Amino acid sequence: MRILDIAATGMLAQQTRVEVISNNLANMNTTAYNPRRAEFADLHYQQVQRAGTVAATDGTILPTGIQLGMGVRTTAVSPMLGQGAVQETGGSLDVAIEGQGYFEVALPDGRIGYTRDGALKLTGDGLIVTAGGLEVAPGIVIPEDAQSVAINADGEVYASFTNAVEQEFLGQLNLAMFVNPRGLEAMGSNLYLETAASGQPMVAVPGEDGLGTLRQGYLEQSTVDAVREVTDLIAAQRGYELNSKVISAADQMLAAMVQIR
Repeated sequence: MRILDIAATGMLAQQTRVEVISNNLANMNTTAYNPRRAEFADLHYQQVQRAGTVAATDGTILPTGIQLGMGVRTTAVSPMLGQGAVQETGGSLDVAIEGQGYFEVALPDGRIGYTRDGALKLTGDGLIVTAGGLEVAPGIVIPEDAQSVAINADGEVYASFTNAVEQEFLGQLNLAMFVNPRGLEAMGSNLYLETAASGQPMVAVPGEDGLGTLRQGYLEQSTVDAVREVTDLIAAQRGYELNSKVISAADQMLAAMVQIR
């Protein structure tokens, strides 16, 4: 009986949907987090009678056929990209990206990662890194005797010193942009990797070529809408319950068939 298999695919789909929603809610306060959405498609169909075939009795063409669906499958879990609200923190190394773009990060294995998490830190040597200790390209070092650090909207980093009137230029923070940012591979810790689906990065100065600008002393907040997520959670729960009721009904039908035999 196909009913059991079809309903099982429906329960698995709703389970996946709940898992995605739970991850979104868990990351409500994650810096620059974009929620994910589970997407589904129907499975293949059993063609009992194809539409457009000729009826054997009088030669007329059948306008519709008999196509029995085999259930549902998960096709993708896609990020719902959007600009999060920027919240003032006052931190000199807290930098929010307003618009498109990602910071470049040097990974331990030599690859380049990408992140929108601008909660930057300093190592003991003054190197600007992420909260996870990864170097932010192009490897800007803040001198030990610097009194303050300034990062303008174009990504230029300056330091002020006690005995100097003018600020000293330390380096330039660039941003990377992708043709299809939804194709980036999430690797945790607010980091992403380039893939064939995302395309190659286009690196430029903030504010140029469609890239966003930087705002020092602010952090981008998560774009998770708690009300929407809870609403979707209720709908997924109801869908799971309905599919389980189909399984119960199929079980009763099987029991009836056994009794008849």
